[in-house]
Order: sequence, then C-alpha cells, then structure tokens
Amino acid sequence: MIVYTGGTFDLFHVGHVELLKKCKELGEVVVSVNTDEFVLQYKGLKPNVCLEHRIEVLLACRYVDKVIVNEGGKDSKPAILCVKPDIIVVGDDWAPPKNYLKQLSVTQQWLDEHNIKLMFVPYCKKTSSSKIRASCEK
Repeated sequence: MIVYTGGTFDLFHVGHVELLKKCKELGEVVVSVNTDEFVLQYKGLKPNVCLEHRIEVLLACRYVDKVIVNEGGKDSKPAILCVKPDIIVVGDDWAPPKNYLKQLSVTQQWLDEHNIKLMFVPYCKKTSSSKIRASCEK
C-alpha cells in the first residue's frame, strides 16, 4: 500500500515522528513537502529550515521511503497523482469541521474516482513547530 502524507515539516519534532510512524504501519510512505514560497504565502512566515534541509531530515527518518516536493502549492492534485497513493494520512487536527479536502484542493468524489482513501490519525498534542517557534522567540 502506498501512503501519502504532506506538510511543511519545519523544526522536525516528535509529532512528525509519530505521524510518520503511523503512516509506515500502513505501507510505503511518500511525504510531500511544501515549498518555502508556499509556506510564506500560506502562513505569512518563512520556514525556519529551508526546503532542501527539510527534505534531508525527512529522508533520514526510518519511517519515510520517499520525499517529493509539492510544487502545486495549495493544489495538491499534481503531487497526489504523481504518487498514486492508496491512502492519504493526516493528523486528526484536520478532521471535520476543518475541511482538509479543501486544503488539498480535492473533493471526496475526486478521491473516490482515484480509489484513494483518507485517514485521520491522532494528532500529537505534545508539541508543534508553532509551539517550538514561539518558545524560541521568548
């Protein structure tokens, strides 16, 4: 089974590890990483760690089989089609009422047409890149 997950993966931490470990339990893990430009546009802040280094860190993680760059920014369809996953995995911090499909610029119908399942896994509340960044700024 091919498992797709995506994100910024800035300031790599235990929450990232837990997500990737859960992905690996399901199959071959392909991580789609957001570009620095997209993160700046979306969050209003550049990542602390540049794209190339975030990729290198992810590739060093034993739960990751492959890393790709999400060149589509907000439209993740090109990255998803490139990977051809069986399942997309994301933390349940993106579960309804949030609209993760809108975040990816896909619909449930589009996922169904491509035989892709969406799975929410428990979000790690221990830490986040935003919490780490805020702590460093104090």
